[in-house]
Amino acid sequence: MQTNEVEIKTIQTTSEEEFIMKPYIDWCFKELMRNPKTRTGFIAALLRLPPEQIGRTTILENELSKRTEEEKQGVLDVRVLLESGTQLDIEMQVLYIEYWDDRSLFYLSKMFSSQLQKGESYDKLQKCIQVGVLNFTYFKKDNFCHRRVRFYDEATGDLYSEKLELQILELPKIPKEYHHPDGIIAWMKFFRGGNKKEMEEMAKGNAYLESAYEDLMEMSQDEKKRLAYEARERALRDQLALQHQTEKIFQQIAEVQGELDKAKDTLAETKGQLSETQGQLSKTQGQLSKTQGQLSETQGQLSETRGQLSETRGQLSETRGQLSETRGQLSETQEQLSETQKQLAEAHAQNDVAHDQGRKDAIIDLYQKGLLNLEQAASSYGMSTEDFQKLIF
Repeated sequence: MQTNEVEIKTIQTTSEEEFIMKPYIDWCFKELMRNPKTRTGFIAALLRLPPEQIGRTTILENELSKRTEEEKQGVLDVRVLLESGTQLDIEMQVLYIEYWDDRSLFYLSKMFSSQLQKGESYDKLQKCIQVGVLNFTYFKKDNFCHRRVRFYDEATGDLYSEKLELQILELPKIPKEYHHPDGIIAWMKFFRGGNKKEMEEMAKGNAYLESAYEDLMEMSQDEKKRLAYEARERALRDQLALQHQTEKIFQQIAEVQGELDKAKDTLAETKGQLSETQGQLSKTQGQLSKTQGQLSETQGQLSETRGQLSETRGQLSETRGQLSETRGQLSETQEQLSETQKQLAEAHAQNDVAHDQGRKDAIIDLYQKGLLNLEQAASSYGMSTEDFQKLIF
């Protein structure tokens, strides 16, 4: 909902002579439209025609007929039939109303369709104009105070039909610098109202506005009409207060809805995280199951390893016995080596010429007999163990 831009202010006067009704109060507006001259002047400004071309105007019943009991009833403020057959629905809307564009289309279409009775030809349909005089701003994206909406072909730009038309007058958008006494803006400034002196100045130079001003002054001095006017003004103030209260409630609801939407988003996000966590949990459970299988297998391997370890310990014990035996053999071998070294020294002494080759042959022979190990033979031969092996093999 949106806040009404023009408050209905309590009329404060210092004396009875200063009181003057506000034309934007819908009750006052309808009373003004009862005067044929005022109607003619205002309609002429709307249609951009000289007043003398308007001809006779007739106020029609302000309730549109319903085809069924379930159909929405249309109630117009001022429904006028022109001598040409054109009909106008002129509505003064004091307080802000939602979906004004849809509402005006509804009244226009109802007014247009209600012209025909069953069996009548479509050629009897006459032009219908819905006029909304708004005491608030409805179209907020621009500063146009007067709109004339007609039906055009989008492809060609040609007027599709002249029989349907909407006019919207937004009183808060009236330009302050406009002072021309004629035209639709002069009427809008008059309907916007002011104090008695201002209203009198607005009417000067326009015979039709002067007639409206005289009616306004007469109504303001009529006690019964003033009571009716003030009752309507109080009702509008009460309606405005209720509207403000309703807007506040709607604002609170919107805030709560915003928090609810935020909570829903958080819940959705949490659900997504929960779903992801559940997926991860399922994956983890699979990994855990796999790990448990591996653990079971590892435990089997560990049991097997323990058996192998026990066997290895037995082999180790046997090896220790063999090692002890080998040490005895090593001691014996060392003695043999000592003897061999003596023999080798004797061989060196016997033949110096054949010393080197004989020594080598002797080393190979000793190695092959097992009297020298590989390192001893290679060292004695003057080679690395790798080269000595290559030599032997």
